[in-house]
Amino acid sequence: MKLTRTKTFKTFAGPAWTNNPINVQMLGICSALAVTIQLNTALVMTLAMTFVITMASLIVSVMRKIIPGNIRIIVELAVIASLVVLTDEFLRAYYYEMSRMLSIFVGLIITNCIILGRTEGFAMSNTPHLAVMDGLGNAAGYGSVLLSVAFIRELFGSGKIFGYDVIPQSFYDAGYENMGIMLLAPAAFIIIGLMAWLQKYLAGVEDEG
Repeated sequence: MKLTRTKTFKTFAGPAWTNNPINVQMLGICSALAVTIQLNTALVMTLAMTFVITMASLIVSVMRKIIPGNIRIIVELAVIASLVVLTDEFLRAYYYEMSRMLSIFVGLIITNCIILGRTEGFAMSNTPHLAVMDGLGNAAGYGSVLLSVAFIRELFGSGKIFGYDVIPQSFYDAGYENMGIMLLAPAAFIIIGLMAWLQKYLAGVEDEG
């Protein structure tokens, strides 16, 4: 298909799958450990990350020709920090309980190396529409891992999905028990490791095909 051969599509699809920021580049793992106990927190973090990285990429790309080279990192951090503050204040105003559950992790988006890496490594040297697609692609790749890990951890760790019980009581009556390890950080490490292996394996199969 012609669409899949365009630079715009490749800019989005690359980080979303073949160059996934977590599974391939091993970036942003801290948040994958901290906010993936429940799907709702993982979803909100994904949306927050999507907003920040997409808008930061757009703003930096638009400003790229007027940003002095010797202070570009400072400008990029200022843009990212401003967007994170807006996101955090929005959550505090309209979703306070979720903001409280996420605690400091929304604020720590400022230090997420994925965002600074994309603004510095891509947005500073590409047009706004490509920068936006790159931001969306990285957010999609990041979010797909977070949501997958959170789904597995919440389902097997507490028997719930989005806070709703999904495992029948009859299973518990028959002796089934939730896996407490899924609520601990090592479980996220293990799941991410298995997902990284699976992606590498599938990529090898595609290359052979």
